[in-house]
Amino acid sequence: MIVLAIDTAGTGCFAAVYDSAAETVLASAGADIGRGHAEQLMAFIDQALTESGKALADVSRVAVTIGPGSFTGIRVGVAAARGFALALSVPSVGVSTLASLAGSASKKHPGLPVLVAMDAKRDELYCQIFEADGSPRTEAQIVELDEAKRIFADFHGIICGSATRHLTDTPLRDVAEVDAVDIGTVARLGAAADPAQGKPSPLYLRGPDVKSQAGFAVSRA
Repeated sequence: MIVLAIDTAGTGCFAAVYDSAAETVLASAGADIGRGHAEQLMAFIDQALTESGKALADVSRVAVTIGPGSFTGIRVGVAAARGFALALSVPSVGVSTLASLAGSASKKHPGLPVLVAMDAKRDELYCQIFEADGSPRTEAQIVELDEAKRIFADFHGIICGSATRHLTDTPLRDVAEVDAVDIGTVARLGAAADPAQGKPSPLYLRGPDVKSQAGFAVSRA
């Protein structure tokens, strides 16, 4: 199965073409661009396809990161993934940023549970625990920093993500303390995902910062 993987959930914009039978990333493209995912994503997808020697017609599944992360970036990636899936008549699946970070950590330290802790700002963390086999032990949640320190005080396993140092004094040096996901991990998890879970949808653990102005509009004369 050839999987087209897309990640726009953070400051990075990445695409990869993955062969699940060979368990190999055939090609990937992208960069940490900060903003402008909608303008650059298609070029990275074209580059990954060209370098992999595959065409869109060869793709049999589309995988995309669904967050938590950038509100706008997530929407760009999910919309693109669903659009490609519809045009190609293939399934599309969502892979959470938390699961992607856990998958990368587990690859370096197999056999251990993983706590992913992302800095959500405002003294809050995005958190989720995964078993050694990658299955979720808890639901993804947003937790106040002090509460996270309390409830995860007795956790034994790998801790990864940008909020790692808030929860341990001895982080593992070879495990990322950033929230940039590996596009190859997204592709691998997307290939293993069950398409019956439905079309990918954004995973927003916090509402948007922009609030509706309904009720505050000044009436016209």
